[in-house]
Amino acid sequence: MSEHDWIEELPVGITVSDAEGKIVAMNARAREAYGPEGGAALLGTDLFACHPEPARSQLQALYDSRSPSHYTVRRAGVRKMIHHLPWFRDGRFSGYVELALPIPDELPHHERD
Repeated sequence: MSEHDWIEELPVGITVSDAEGKIVAMNARAREAYGPEGGAALLGTDLFACHPEPARSQLQALYDSRSPSHYTVRRAGVRKMIHHLPWFRDGRFSGYVELALPIPDELPHHERD
């Protein structure tokens, strides 16, 4: 097993974009989830071109602020928690990682304080 083989079969969609908004990596779950939009063919394409307004402007604001974003969606009947997290290389902004985690409709909450 290579160092990152586990990412390919993780039951979470992982999509990575670079600082200019080009899609540079997708694991199997992300390629499957974005199949109707092109799946693996999205690699190397412009992330901004994949989003209609107002999502495109929201994405641009995210890139401008370089801050994380978190929300839930329902897509194809599956509820997901979406995390957009900026990533950095040597302290320089390098793009975003999107994690799309399937979650149940009812989710327990535990206070750990």
